[in-house]
Amino acid sequence: MDAVAYIHGKNGSAEESEHYRSLFPSCKVIGIDYKGFTPWEVGREIREEIAKLRANYNRVTLIANSIGAYFSMNADIEKSIVHAYFVSPIVDMEQLIINMMVWAGVTESELQKKGVIHTDFGEDLSWEYLCYVRKHPVSWNVPTDILYGNGDHLTSIDTITAFVQKHHAILSVMENGEHWFHTDVQMQFLDNWLKRKIGWLA
Repeated sequence: MDAVAYIHGKNGSAEESEHYRSLFPSCKVIGIDYKGFTPWEVGREIREEIAKLRANYNRVTLIANSIGAYFSMNADIEKSIVHAYFVSPIVDMEQLIINMMVWAGVTESELQKKGVIHTDFGEDLSWEYLCYVRKHPVSWNVPTDILYGNGDHLTSIDTITAFVQKHHAILSVMENGEHWFHTDVQMQFLDNWLKRKIGWLA
C-alpha cells in the first residue's frame, strides 16, 4: 500500500489531510502535525515522520501547503518521496523575509542587532532564521506539481516561475486565486487540479 503525507501551512493542522482522502482512495493519507516553528526544528520532525512512513508503505507521495512546502524541501526527504503536490508553496524564504522587513521598515543591521523583532502584522522577524535560510538554499529534485493563485500576496509570479524553471516543476495557475485556498470555488479548483494530475480527469 502507498501513503500520502500531508504537511500543513502556518496555523493549519494535520486534520486538513482528511480533505484529500477521497482523492486518494487506494492510499493511506496521513497528516503530519509538526510542533516546531523553525526550518531546522520542523525539518527534523518531518524527516522522522517520513522515515516511519517509508518503513511501512511502498511509496510516499507528498502534499504540502504554503510554508509546509518550504519546511518539506528543507527536511532532506527527497529520496523518500516519489511525487510532490505543492499548494501555494513558499519557495523563496529569503525573499519573503526581506519583503516582510520592508513592510515592517526594518533594516538588516537592526535585525542583526536585536535578534528578533515583532511586527504589526503578526510575524516575528529573526536574524537567526534569516541566516539559516541563507546558509541552506533550497535543493529539490522530486517530480513536483504546483498550484498557485495569481493573487498570492506572499509569493510573486516571477518568484514561483523562477523556482519552476530551476527545479523542473509543473505550474498551474488559478486566476483570481489567493495564497490561502479556502472558498468553495477555490477548493473545487484545487480538487479538479489534483484529479487531473492523478488521472481522474482528462
